[in-house]
Amino acid sequence: MNRIYLDNAASTPVDPLVLETINRAYSACYGNASSMHSDGTRAKELMENARSRLASVLSCHPEELYFTSGGTEANNWALKGFAIANRSRGNHIIISAIEHECVLNSFKWLQQQGFFVTLLPVDKFGIIVPEMVKEAITAGTILVSVMHVNNELGTIQPIREIARIAHDYDITFHTDACQSFGKIPLEAENTGADMISINAHKIYGPKGIGALYIRNGIGLEPLLHGGGQERGLRSTTENIPGILGFARAAELCHASRIEEQNRIEHLCGKLIVSLNTQFENVYFNGSPEQRTPGILNFAFSGQEGEAIRMLLMLDDEGISVSAGSACSSNHAASGGSHVLKAIGRNPVEARGAIRVSIGRFNTESDIEQFCNALTRIIQKLNPIHSF
Repeated sequence: MNRIYLDNAASTPVDPLVLETINRAYSACYGNASSMHSDGTRAKELMENARSRLASVLSCHPEELYFTSGGTEANNWALKGFAIANRSRGNHIIISAIEHECVLNSFKWLQQQGFFVTLLPVDKFGIIVPEMVKEAITAGTILVSVMHVNNELGTIQPIREIARIAHDYDITFHTDACQSFGKIPLEAENTGADMISINAHKIYGPKGIGALYIRNGIGLEPLLHGGGQERGLRSTTENIPGILGFARAAELCHASRIEEQNRIEHLCGKLIVSLNTQFENVYFNGSPEQRTPGILNFAFSGQEGEAIRMLLMLDDEGISVSAGSACSSNHAASGGSHVLKAIGRNPVEARGAIRVSIGRFNTESDIEQFCNALTRIIQKLNPIHSF
């Protein structure tokens, strides 16, 4: 069976060109970058070259970019590390109600350490009204964290406006950009963000590698203590093959971003037209305009309770889609997607959505086959709701 992969927001296939880079690194660059011999020196040189190339894509200084094990660590470090390091300035933090689980759970931990957290509501499209950030600020607010693109809806937040408001009150701003980096314009200076979390496996790179941009002058407490790598802020032996693969993946995305954005938007538009044409009861979650190309979240009115069954039947036909975030996929047990609840969906609707995320290797044929398979599956499910 030739499978059709439509879950690129969860993770992407590794691009063959990136895989070549990784394999070369594993076979020819096995030295520890902290070692003083030639193999170690070579590893360090390649790592710093990759850091510079990645910084170029993000439009920041290389010394402002710190490698991590992925987006989850980058987010944890940005939030916990900043809060602990700046506790003397205040203990209030503002985040949105639709952040990734790693951000929400980081703040649950911070609450246990005596910090106060304000969850900002979003509108029916999943977008924050910037003025609400201003209204939530108190004398003790030290940090605002709002994701750039939501991983379930694809909605784009007005982070530049939010950053400006935060800076008006001398408050640091962080954004989780794991779903936007490499897909839509993202430049450190232009966003106004003081910290930006990014990772590789959302951009056709390897898993287990990410980075945190920390603007010069921002102080963080390390989460990992050890040999003093990453300028003393993130100790562990560096993942050289992952770092080199990350830089290569970012460069490939950057070089073809506009063309790829247009191509994926075309495929997504084709899917929307097909769904609207074939199903009278389909409805969509998220903004129809202020969104990144490639992520489409939808459900079928009256059939939300069959979403998981639909996913399993699609999987049997060789098609991979999801019910939302891969990190919180057990919505039936958790009471539904916190993101869908935040935009006003009821508990049944919050458990009944399907997320299709289109990527570099998808074609028009994939979309057609998906829609045909979905039509067959919906017809099989209809009798369940006929009495």
